[in-house]
Amino acid sequence: MRILVAMSGGVDSSVVAALLKRQGHEVIGATLQLYDHGQAAKPGACCAGRDIMDARAVADRLGFPHYVIDAETRFRDSVVESFADAYARGETPVPCVACNQGVKFTDLLGMARDLGCEAMATGHYVRRVEGPDGAEMHRPVDAERDQTWFLFATTKDQLDYLRFPLGEMPDKAHVRALAEELGLSIAAKPDSQDICFVPTGSYAELVEKLRPEVRGEGEIVDEDGRVLGRHEGVARYTVGQSKRLGDIHTATGERQMVTRIDVPKRRIVVGPRVQLSEADSRRTVRLRDMNWLIDAPAEGVRCGVQIRAREKLREAVVKPLENGGALVELNEAAMPAPGQACVLYDGSRVLGGGFITAGEA
Repeated sequence: MRILVAMSGGVDSSVVAALLKRQGHEVIGATLQLYDHGQAAKPGACCAGRDIMDARAVADRLGFPHYVIDAETRFRDSVVESFADAYARGETPVPCVACNQGVKFTDLLGMARDLGCEAMATGHYVRRVEGPDGAEMHRPVDAERDQTWFLFATTKDQLDYLRFPLGEMPDKAHVRALAEELGLSIAAKPDSQDICFVPTGSYAELVEKLRPEVRGEGEIVDEDGRVLGRHEGVARYTVGQSKRLGDIHTATGERQMVTRIDVPKRRIVVGPRVQLSEADSRRTVRLRDMNWLIDAPAEGVRCGVQIRAREKLREAVVKPLENGGALVELNEAAMPAPGQACVLYDGSRVLGGGFITAGEA
């Protein structure tokens, strides 16, 4: 097959390219340039200047063509700006999902088709399984590297075209060993980090720079509006966090957590974490921009849902809505963060997912 490999310059995608080349496929490498070469990207970021050179070095060593696609403007508009907008609305965005569905699985996949490729491969830790009704997305063998939550928005057509060779790998040590065996100089290169476009490591500084209207102090209040303290900016908080609340834990006698962010009033609303199990109103969640990897069930589907990247599955019934969203009825109360993903699972299989909306259902 002629296969385009999305190469970030890291170990994973380099091993994918090398394995496919060794299997006799015609490999074409492609790397997205997401940053201005003159700007310093965050250490561990992917698709920066050093990574482009590393990807090209792998392609040169293995003898296949390599292309660099200037996606800086598209990345800024579709990922960075929307990230800042979401924080300015009091949401907790997932920029990796936007990046995968924007520049990676749209632009690169289109390029692959234009070049006459029969498939596109990536270094994601996901299993693609041929089921009775077509390609299915499953969790990888290495549960510690699972990236299905970040890829829930992959469409059926995209999944049919994509390949994920690392999904069957037992662990990352095995992948690095393969890199050494294949003679790749990047075998010991550190892994890239999430939120690659925040050079200082501070999300709040980036958001306040791009959206200065959210900058400034405000009040920390309880659900009744009683002022408990002050904060240094709403962009520094997300729903569910307990850090940076000052002396509120001691003053109230209970450990507090952020339950809501009122951006227009610059207020951080908090409540006792111990009351979460009693918050019946949090048993129902609405999702927007729902993507189904199965036929949308008319009467709903009972499944497991994951409402944060590293959280356990929660039992729920999910029902499609006419507006393209979904209604999630949780068996147990939770504290979902608006803007985060809610991904549906049946065992290891991804059924679909959407983004959590603000407000109660």
